[in-house]
Amino acid sequence: MAQYSGQTELGAVPNGQMSTTDAQISVVCGPLLNFKNMAVTPSSSLWYGSVLIVTKPGQRQPQLLLRQIGPVGGNAPLTDDQSARQPVAFDGLRLYEDPQKAFWRFSIVVPLESYEARWQYDIPGFQYADTDEVLAPWSFVVPSMNQSMRLMFHSCNGFSVGTDMNAWLGPNLWNDVMRVHAQKPFHAMIGGGDQIYNDGIRVDGPLKEWTSISNPHKRRAHNFDNSLRARCDDYYYANYIRWYSTEPFKTANARIPQINIWDDHDIIDGFGSYTDHFMRCAVFRGIGGVAFKYYCLFQHHIAPPKSTFTTDAPQTMQAINGTAGADPRQLENTFVLENQPEDDSWIVGKTPGPYVEERSRNLYMRLGKRIAFIGVDARTERTRHQVNYPETYDLIFSRLEREVAAANGDVKHLVVLLGVPIAYPRLAWLENILSSPMIAPIRLLNKRFGFAGGLFNQFDGQVDLLDDLDDHYTARQHKKERRIFIQRLQDFAMANSIRVTILGGDVHLAAVGRFYSNPKLGVQSENDPRFIVNIVSSAITNKPPPKAVANLLARRNKIHHMDPNTDETLMAFFDKQPGGIEKSASWNKVTMPSRNYACITEVDTPLMNGGAATGDPPLPIPKDGHSPLHKGEAEAGSTHSAADGVTSNSSMHGGLDVAIRVEIDPKNTEGAAEGYGFSIPPLIYVAQQNQSRPSSRHAHSLRAHSLRPSSARSAADRPHTAVH
Repeated sequence: MAQYSGQTELGAVPNGQMSTTDAQISVVCGPLLNFKNMAVTPSSSLWYGSVLIVTKPGQRQPQLLLRQIGPVGGNAPLTDDQSARQPVAFDGLRLYEDPQKAFWRFSIVVPLESYEARWQYDIPGFQYADTDEVLAPWSFVVPSMNQSMRLMFHSCNGFSVGTDMNAWLGPNLWNDVMRVHAQKPFHAMIGGGDQIYNDGIRVDGPLKEWTSISNPHKRRAHNFDNSLRARCDDYYYANYIRWYSTEPFKTANARIPQINIWDDHDIIDGFGSYTDHFMRCAVFRGIGGVAFKYYCLFQHHIAPPKSTFTTDAPQTMQAINGTAGADPRQLENTFVLENQPEDDSWIVGKTPGPYVEERSRNLYMRLGKRIAFIGVDARTERTRHQVNYPETYDLIFSRLEREVAAANGDVKHLVVLLGVPIAYPRLAWLENILSSPMIAPIRLLNKRFGFAGGLFNQFDGQVDLLDDLDDHYTARQHKKERRIFIQRLQDFAMANSIRVTILGGDVHLAAVGRFYSNPKLGVQSENDPRFIVNIVSSAITNKPPPKAVANLLARRNKIHHMDPNTDETLMAFFDKQPGGIEKSASWNKVTMPSRNYACITEVDTPLMNGGAATGDPPLPIPKDGHSPLHKGEAEAGSTHSAADGVTSNSSMHGGLDVAIRVEIDPKNTEGAAEGYGFSIPPLIYVAQQNQSRPSSRHAHSLRAHSLRPSSARSAADRPHTAVH
């Protein structure tokens, strides 16, 4: 096995350091396993990842030993070459250390083989500081050179303040994740935001006193001095340690490589979506910096900024090159790793966010042979009126075009991760009510007498639900940004014949939204670059909304016209109640208010019939999206072959199988779940143009409208203001 940077042969002593193979490492939290990226060439592929441990301070440099233990499946015996391989040692790199803790990262790299392989790692001397528990060694699975990654997607992995913990017993659904993983391993788990809930900082944490200030002007003017910063720092750190040490989430972190973006609860509920003058107050800017510090360490395994914002250190109050200036008080007896190259998976924004003194960190990764991935940081730049800066979208699409061009046609699917759904029912009427003048008298009664206290948040005095609605891409102030983003994805799909699929969470229920060509254009889904599925999976841990809310959303599931050529609506998907337990109305087939997560697997059966997705004739084009748009939707539901998260739909050659696993009973500690499946066809757009099919005239019309960049479309091509 070749040697790579940062690793040594077992028993060697790196850089003159003492060997740690016999020294005890006092561990506070971990290991946490991350996927970083892949390097793919015609002759070889390398998998890059990292492992993080949090230790007591003053530890010797730890090492990680890694070795392959053979093909996945257990039936194939190790070859002589595999048996002879020795473990490889990777040195720990210290990212951060202060008088309470130290963070160590092991940057690991493995070559992909002609088979799906299991790798085992151990950290000699690993010992939890507060328990005799022994978990080592750990293992994870990487795909073969010709395989795309099998993905698990989740979001909202925590509990909102005030959740009845007698009714919602812990993160039980992770038990089902690990059961499915044992049958057919996941190569990565994608966190769509809210991997942790830090909202308690205002209820039983250091912001409790600040939150109780009744005068909004005094609350906005409150200082965020170094003392308050230190207490908030302690809170965020302790909350991460508690949650990332909670089973069975803890086990999943050590065995399934993570890919994460953050959302508001990783900071505090509603961060970024309150009124601008309030979001710019010192306390919000301060906790944004502290949350970013631990987001970097725990969720991305990178060194944090040297200092974060405080009002009593002027040098930290303005971002310098995208981060705060150094405050010597925050660096006292503290080590922060500096001058490290950025991960090549990052797409770093050009301008710091308005409320977090940092630049956004978006992601590009190659998820195996045929899947590319974009993760959009939809929190760092967020305000009530924007999700991301326009130049950030430009950076994302520029990187995407370069990577796809370099892939020489290998990429067939693009998975886009967003913090919130983008194909989702509108609640504009509710937004209008909650932001209308009729709310003002109720707000006054609330301020004077506490009337309707549950309706208003304690931060800016606005209606509590309004910040959630403002977060959605379908909110009225985000409609233009949303439309342009989707149109650019459609243009990309057409130009490259790549199927785009979007992941989104946040809303605490499961659904499947779709964009698609207006049926009047006569384009089959298999040939339609406008056909983009939005898999909505949330929450894996937090409680779902009441049945009435899910049913209300289902009633609002109208056919929307995003532009003259693109329609959208939710898919009828949930053909039965999970385990026979009523979660929503029997007529509601489109929203499922129960804890859930998603499994995504490429159907890697070779393409047949000259590139056609299936040998069967396509479904007739329906009159609208309330009906199935293609065969993979016609079979959708609990009886679909992919519903168990393991079995493949062999007829959808080159497509994606999707299962949404839904919790049956939150009091079942084993996390028993019901599965619902469907398939997404590959995009056969270029091949379709070259064939004399009846719909070719529609493809020509489609190309004329969509291939040009959205900004270059004529006025006649652009949607009317009445279209929404």
